[in-house]
Formats: sequence, structure tokens, C-alpha cells
Amino acid sequence: MKTLYLMLIVSLIPVFIFSLLFFVLVIQLLDIFSNLWRYLAQDVSILEILHIALIYIPKCITYSLPAALLFTVSFTLGSLYKNNELIAILGSGISLYRLVAPFIAIGIILSVGGFFFEDLVVIDSFKQKNEIYRGIVHQIITYSNTNVTVISGDARIVYQVDYYNDQRETITNALILIRGPAGSFKTRIDAEWGEWNGTNWVLHNCRIYEWDRERAGLIDQQIGIYDRLELSEPPETFRKTTRNVEEMKRLEARRWIERLIKAGLPYRKALTEYYKKFFFALSPFIVTLIASGFGGRFKKNILLMGLLGSLVISVIYYVMQMISLILAKNGYIPPLAGAGTSFILFLIGGIFMLKSART
Repeated sequence: MKTLYLMLIVSLIPVFIFSLLFFVLVIQLLDIFSNLWRYLAQDVSILEILHIALIYIPKCITYSLPAALLFTVSFTLGSLYKNNELIAILGSGISLYRLVAPFIAIGIILSVGGFFFEDLVVIDSFKQKNEIYRGIVHQIITYSNTNVTVISGDARIVYQVDYYNDQRETITNALILIRGPAGSFKTRIDAEWGEWNGTNWVLHNCRIYEWDRERAGLIDQQIGIYDRLELSEPPETFRKTTRNVEEMKRLEARRWIERLIKAGLPYRKALTEYYKKFFFALSPFIVTLIASGFGGRFKKNILLMGLLGSLVISVIYYVMQMISLILAKNGYIPPLAGAGTSFILFLIGGIFMLKSART
């Protein structure tokens, strides 16, 4: 068996390298041509475009890895079937499950390795690529926000702001509700505007309502400036949630989602993308199962059928994932289901294809 496994791995490696380079090239060309009109409009030089493409390579590898592995395994098994070697191997008493065991092991190794490669290398390079791209095409992102409601981490202070100016770090028409230790009403502040001083919010032209326990009634007063350390919710919390979880490492993304949840801001999209990181990392394992099931079904046109099958299955997988992610982000299904539905369906399909494969 060791000799057979060694033969399979030796025949698999060059095909895998070739197919990986092919799919990386396809993704690079798609990215370049989809943004070509922006490059031409901003007179971007060829060297700058090549620089962006170079930084984009690690992300292209993660996108290409499942499709390349799917094609490699199906092509290898198809070649064995074409040369009647598969019949000889199965006829000697070796089951298909033992035959594809090294492929499954490679799929698991690439899944684990791909997860850490994404977190250690791809995130930084992809973020850098996007920053350079936005700078070259003069794409401006504003974090200013309107109609913002924020809850402090300890849930004692609620901020309602008509407008947050990210450039100046100011808030306009703010209503701030401060609650007591047991959640009871303590103070309400209506301010025309406020500014961040680096530590807390300084409110201007305020009307303050406080509960007087002795009189059992409200006391209101007009003051020019309200400067208290308790109003320490950072400006980042008020920003428009345009941060992309795909550009965050795992721990950073988790902390960002926790902040969104505590602040009472929309978090379903970010949480769905966070779960997607884990399920997408398992794609090499899934495609190995599928390829092991249908790789020996073609005896003619192996290269064409393997390439076509890889593209079709990859497209179906990404389309299903895109649909489930949209449903999750819009609240129709839970975030975990949105990220994992396509994975579960393809896992079931891969097991079924492997069990019904030619033996």
C-alpha cells in the first residue's frame, strides 16, 4: 500500500500545482478586467496594476485551492480508470475507500493549513490590496453615520444621535439616557452637539433631566457644557459599520462582533461572515470527498471532463453559499445556518457520491 500511495501522491503533485496556477490566473484576470474601467478612468499604470495583482495572490490561492484540489483528484482517478489501472487496483482486493484515503488526508491537511494560512498571511495581504486599490482609484469611504443608537458595554447608558461626523468626531442632536445600577431612570441629557476629547464626550447646550427621590419628581436644568468621564463610549462605536470581517483576523473579528452586539448595532452580517471563515476552510476536505466519488466515472476526455466538473461544482457551491449568506444577513435564517448550509449539503452529497462510486 505504501508503494501505491506514493505513486498516487507523486502523480498528484504536478497536476495540483498546474491546476492551482491555472485557477489563480483565472481569478486574477477576472479581478483585473472587472476593475479595468476604473484603472483606465484614473490612468493607473501597468506597474501599479501588477503590484495589486501580486498582493492579491495569497487570496487567489485560498479561492483556487478547493477547485484545484477537486480537479486534481478527479483527474488522477480518471487517469487510473482510463489506463485500466483502477480496475486492477480494485480487483486486487483494495477497496475504493482505502485507495482514496491519502486524498482525504491531503484534503484535511489543506483545510487545517488553509485556515491558518488565511489568518496569518491572507488577511493582511488582502487588506493591503484593498487599501492600495482604493487609493489608486480614489475610492473614498466615509464612516460618518446618521440616526445612530448605541448602548454602552455595561448597558447603563443609551445614546441616540441624529448624526455622527467621523472626520471631526462630533455628534449632533444627541439624546443620552443614563440608568441606575438596577436599570432605573437616573438622568436624561438632550444636547445640541458633542465632541470627543480623547477620553469622553463633551456635550454643548444641554438640557438635563434628573430624578429627585425626595420630591419624587423630575428636575431639569439648562447648562452650557456637560463633561463627565462616564460618557466614554468611543467614536468607533458610532461609525457606519463598513468594516469588512473578511479583512479581519479571527480574534479581531470576534471582538468586533462582540462590540457590535453590546452597542446594539446590526451584527448579523458580521457574524455570518465570521462563521464563513471556518466553513470555507473545510472546502478542500469537502471537494476531496466529491472528487473521490465522481473521479472514476469518466474514461474519455478526462482533462476536459475533470476541468468542466470542477468549474461546475465550484460555481454551484459558491452560488449556494452566496444565497444562504444573503438569507442569513437579511435575517431569514440564523447566521450559523447561512454560513454552513452549503457545507452541510455538499458534505452529504460527497458522502453519497463516494458510497455510490464504482468499486
